[in-house]
Amino acid sequence: MARIQITPNLDIDESEIKEQFLQASGPGGQNVNKVSTAVQIRFDVVRSPNLADDICKRLARLAGRRMNKDGVLVITARQFRTQERNRADARARLIELIKRASVLPKPRKKTKPSKATKRRRLDEKGARSKLKRMRTTPKDD
Repeated sequence: MARIQITPNLDIDESEIKEQFLQASGPGGQNVNKVSTAVQIRFDVVRSPNLADDICKRLARLAGRRMNKDGVLVITARQFRTQERNRADARARLIELIKRASVLPKPRKKTKPSKATKRRRLDEKGARSKLKRMRTTPKDD
């Protein structure tokens, strides 16, 4: 079976991708009503033996509404007028999505504001407070 290379150390089997051709709307004249040029590909993320659990979770977050509750990623391509170009577009989008999910997010490092920053903030706050106090009408003694 053919393999689709995602990253140097990650690939998926082509048989894991199911393709379905649909009639697309848009440009094409009368041809639009006769030819199924739009492509819908389905990739079962949850049952894929080549994707690790952490990649699956990141992929689910990135995919959003494109992934159904069964863990199947559905990508529809209908931008182009030919079936071949829509098919290539859908596959490229799938590969790009998996590529983005395979990158580990950089861990957040907790930081604290410096003493100088705290001092500046308090000084600015005091100055703003003083300015607002000066705007009030003077009190009668």
